[in-house]
Amino acid sequence: MRTAPVVVLSPDERLQLERWSRGRSTPQRLVLRSRIVLRAAEGIQNRDIAAALGTEPDTVSLWRRRFRDHRLAGIRKDAPRPGRKPEIPPSVVDRILHKTLHERPRGATHWSTRTMAEAVGVSNATVHRVWRLHRLKPHLVRRFKVSTDPKFAEKVRDVVGLYLNPPEKAIVLCVDEKTQIQALDRTQTILPIRPGLPESRTHDYRRNGTIDLFAALNVLDATVITEFHHKHRHKEFLVFLRTIDESVPEALDIHVILDNLQTHKTPAVTRWLRRHPRFRFHFTPTSSSWLNLVERWFSALTTRRLRRGTFRSVRELVAAIREFLAVYLENPRPFVWRATADDILRKVAKNRELLVTPD
Repeated sequence: MRTAPVVVLSPDERLQLERWSRGRSTPQRLVLRSRIVLRAAEGIQNRDIAAALGTEPDTVSLWRRRFRDHRLAGIRKDAPRPGRKPEIPPSVVDRILHKTLHERPRGATHWSTRTMAEAVGVSNATVHRVWRLHRLKPHLVRRFKVSTDPKFAEKVRDVVGLYLNPPEKAIVLCVDEKTQIQALDRTQTILPIRPGLPESRTHDYRRNGTIDLFAALNVLDATVITEFHHKHRHKEFLVFLRTIDESVPEALDIHVILDNLQTHKTPAVTRWLRRHPRFRFHFTPTSSSWLNLVERWFSALTTRRLRRGTFRSVRELVAAIREFLAVYLENPRPFVWRATADDILRKVAKNRELLVTPD
């Protein structure tokens, strides 16, 4: 006849078990286990403990043995379980991953769940689970271009330094032109949004002229200086520089972040800069417009006002942009730059390592 193992408690163990057995915030499973062990230490049989605590004799036997083998740690937490057997064999997962990363389907540029399922011999739901688990999205493409500017690192450190540690007694402006903004109108009346139906519009449109928008974003307070022109030559750029000069207090130096457009570097612009020494240009690397924060403001303008707008004339287009600017300036929110120059250079270096030179 089997006998229950004898339980002997140390003073510290008994004190801890009594605390658990009376604790109001202690999980109920731990309260039960503590009471089982305390009664077992008194020499009470398993069936009597089970009857007193309203549980099963097998449960009492389990936690009595667990305490004997592992002491307090054995009843504080459940023993680790082996878990459910994986539904997808590792060999199938490896085949799906290898084909996704290193092969292409016949007659197509990328895999779909159904073409991969047919190639591997599983369901498309299985392929979807594997891709989701490994964060693979063959249907998506991300655009990129690595700058070939020989002074890329130097320019990145210069521009990012202005964002993260702007100079004192100076203002930092991100300047650029949004050129050829089209005044587009639809060929038929736009149907308004209705329950169950989105706003509807024709796919074709009429072009009613274009306008160029010059903008200077103040990095510190997110205010924007704007100006409209019908062309974007160096002459118009000089006019905009004079507007900036008049808008910024004379006591402040002006650091301008801008791209490498040729109109920003003409001899006339260079002569103007010599006559206005408080202006200092900081050029972004080639093919790196993402370094210029004014592009973020242009993106907001396009998304919120231009993309779904309809304009019967350039005058209506300009009025719409001015309305957007007025609302924006009521509560401008700065775009906070967080990436350090070292972080950027490290990521660009990784992209360069992945580039494959064509034969």
